[in-house]
Amino acid sequence: MTYWVYIVIAAMFEACWIYSLKFLSMKAISGIRVTALLSDITPWKTLLPLLGYIAFGLGNIYFFSLAMKGIPASTAFAVWMALALIFSKLMDVLVFNETYNQQQILFTGVLLVGIIGLKYYSKS
Repeated sequence: MTYWVYIVIAAMFEACWIYSLKFLSMKAISGIRVTALLSDITPWKTLLPLLGYIAFGLGNIYFFSLAMKGIPASTAFAVWMALALIFSKLMDVLVFNETYNQQQILFTGVLLVGIIGLKYYSKS
């Protein structure tokens, strides 16, 4: 059961990692002067998506590797990716007020059924 918790945590980190990419601007980061970091908070706001990218990416890798110790690789990957998609869609709707329709809800439900089926019929 612990391995399945790890895979859920990894998927949450993956969804956050995706959104850190959305707000990441390497052009803006390349314009930051080191001296400005010591005297102003504004450059830190520009660096925040990069720091999130690194932290969420490392958290994702760590928890996904823990999950794979007890779940077959193909099952772990399928569940991780499906959960990351579901969490990303939830963030789109709940945080960024994106629209959704009945078809999206239906197919997200299909993903959930697939995840439950994979967990139910998995040997771990």
